[in-house]
Amino acid sequence: MGLCIADIDREQHRAASSHAMIRLYRAPWSTNVERVTLALAHKGLEAEPVWIDYSDRSEVERVSGQGLVPVIEEDGTVVSDSLAILRHLEERYPAPPLFPADRGRRAEVDVFLDWFDRVWKAQPNGIETHPSLTAELSAVMDRHLNVFDAMLRGRDHLMGEDFSAADCAAYPFLKYALSRDPGDDEAFHVILDEHQSVEGRPALAAWISRVSERV
Repeated sequence: MGLCIADIDREQHRAASSHAMIRLYRAPWSTNVERVTLALAHKGLEAEPVWIDYSDRSEVERVSGQGLVPVIEEDGTVVSDSLAILRHLEERYPAPPLFPADRGRRAEVDVFLDWFDRVWKAQPNGIETHPSLTAELSAVMDRHLNVFDAMLRGRDHLMGEDFSAADCAAYPFLKYALSRDPGDDEAFHVILDEHQSVEGRPALAAWISRVSERV
């Protein structure tokens, strides 16, 4: 007799709960770390946090050979870079998925991830490094918010009804359009707060609130 859905769910939960301990090297308020924590929560995985201070990156450098977080370490495997970690988790723990099984739909997610990091991030990074371009770059960020709101009209998540790696990648940055924790005074996050708004973008606002419940 084949397994019923409940049996499959139990098997997936047992597989997730029996994995080797994951260590997550992280720093306070890190948007890229939050990408990984969203993915871990989605897959029902726990990770031991290893907190670093930006003034002393020696521990993460010792483990990964570079000083940026996030980094995960599991059973002798070390992976750095948030998007690489998402893909690693998907390969290691495929259920529930972060990437569509269909090759065409997966390609769409891959294109979005590449666009977000190479194109979207360029605007707030540019404001931080070239303040004289603030007005121009802020206007681009505003137009991008309209795109996100349009993508979310009539569906729950950025790439469709299912939560995906695209939501993990974008949420930690776009959430500042709705609010910023008073304790979060990172300069980059202040930029994200000051140059983004959900005003007139109800689908985006609803998505931010929806994904925030996963954190």
